[in-house]
Amino acid sequence: MRPVSSLSLSPSVKVRLVSAGFRFTSDLRGLKPLQLSKEASLSQPEALEVLQTVRRVVGGDEGGGGASASLTALELLQKEEEELRSIVTFSSQLDAALGGGLPVGKTIEICGAPGVGKTQLCLQLAVDVQVPSCFGGVGGQMVYIDTEGSFLLQRVVDIATAGVRHCSLLAEDDEQRVAMETFTVETILSNMFLVRCHDYVELLAELHLLPGFLSAHPRVRLLVIDSVAFVFRRLFDDLSQRTRLLNDLAQQLIAMATRHKMAVVITNQMTTRLRGGQSQLVPALGESWGHAPAIRLLLHWVGPQRMAAIFKSPAHMDSTIQYQITSEGFRDANQCEQPQSKRPRRHTNQPAASQRVTSC
Repeated sequence: MRPVSSLSLSPSVKVRLVSAGFRFTSDLRGLKPLQLSKEASLSQPEALEVLQTVRRVVGGDEGGGGASASLTALELLQKEEEELRSIVTFSSQLDAALGGGLPVGKTIEICGAPGVGKTQLCLQLAVDVQVPSCFGGVGGQMVYIDTEGSFLLQRVVDIATAGVRHCSLLAEDDEQRVAMETFTVETILSNMFLVRCHDYVELLAELHLLPGFLSAHPRVRLLVIDSVAFVFRRLFDDLSQRTRLLNDLAQQLIAMATRHKMAVVITNQMTTRLRGGQSQLVPALGESWGHAPAIRLLLHWVGPQRMAAIFKSPAHMDSTIQYQITSEGFRDANQCEQPQSKRPRRHTNQPAASQRVTSC
């Protein structure tokens, strides 16, 4: 099931479909062109094109039913560009360093000392993953597994309120205005599925059941575990057993990220390690765990300034940017002004630069 707004159709057709109540591809299954034409005020050729697009995307041409199920590298790249978008962070500098945001389909670890903003970034992502696709978002749902009791509902409301206000200022065309009808604080909260785990046994049990939940909720595009270290650093006398469990956990998360096309974000604590006779802060859980995430972000202090460093990524250069935690959420160190000028929408597959969500 995919949002209708994400299909390769003209903006006017998508607006009429959404206005008629067809918000997801599942809403269009079983319809005939004539029936869809009447219900959505489309011409019969337009209705036929819509149904052919849905059939191709949901299970036809992309289902591998042709003579060959193999893909060329170019086809794979085009497929990833269409389906595997990025979740913005509302820090334009961090998004730029990551090539657009946190990539869907990958595992990302956020490390840092207490109070530096790991949970704040996770709460921001929980809102940002729901940004409609016509604003450059992925329009998905999310699962938040809280092991530390740090999920604060009022803080989520504040971040969601700021996100909705920002998108409403960017709305320029009918498609975006229609999308804002369902991008509200209430819908944002209703699309967050929360789980509280108190120890590693509960966490492993929840992850064992999660694939079934994800199959029943195909719009989930983000899984947050805040944090893994908290439950695995306690009550473990057998470190070899902990290593085995962590390795199994890592493989499970990688498989879920790939199969369900979602970003898996894990927070990790810091610990001290002696190197060259000096004590240094390093991410917890050992070096073997460090190979598990595809991307590692280190949030740290430099004096009074908060810094975010990309120190492991196969697709991005190591870089460091400055950020801040404001009343509205995770932002650039120097907040930009609210958008004022508005330019016409370019008719491309991606929103115009002035319409994509960056930072507030």
